[in-house]
Amino acid sequence: MNADEASGATTVQPEPGARPGFSRRALAVLIGTAVLAVALDQWVKWLSTEHLTEGRPVRILGGLIYLSLLRNSGAAFSFGSGHTWVFPVITLVVIGWICWMATKLRSIPWAISLGLVLGGAFGNLADRLFRAPGPFRGHVVDMISAFAPYAEKFAVFNIADSCLTVGVCLAVLLELMGRQRDGSKAVRKKAEPA
Repeated sequence: MNADEASGATTVQPEPGARPGFSRRALAVLIGTAVLAVALDQWVKWLSTEHLTEGRPVRILGGLIYLSLLRNSGAAFSFGSGHTWVFPVITLVVIGWICWMATKLRSIPWAISLGLVLGGAFGNLADRLFRAPGPFRGHVVDMISAFAPYAEKFAVFNIADSCLTVGVCLAVLLELMGRQRDGSKAVRKKAEPA
């Protein structure tokens, strides 16, 4: 009898029948979700730079949301503004990790989650690479501010940030539910007392 059995600890075992490799359908969902997220993010950023003016926020939904055009050199709340080059490097690592995860992806919910994270990462990476002041130093276009016009209550964010947040929250939920990336579900099995 091992220590887990003696203590009655819970072990996690995947359901039988999990297949190796990736599913073309899951991969298509991941790529489609990422492409949609990037397209929506870049379109909203284009609309914002064309129709919003810095310093003149637009109040909507009774002040629940303000559209405030900002160019952010850092992360949330302008954290790390002096080290802009770090964010594209981190993003490239995240993109590499998602590509590696896709090699065994068979779950549609996981494909949506990883697609949102991938799309959000690419959306902000595009700003870092192609916007002023230059490659790897570009400022991210943010425009959505909740409850106040200039991040007094919450960080000003964009569609890519929203995709990243929703994707990560979905991944945490899937982990808590025992959903595996290969399409199987972890089964919690109580060790039998000796």
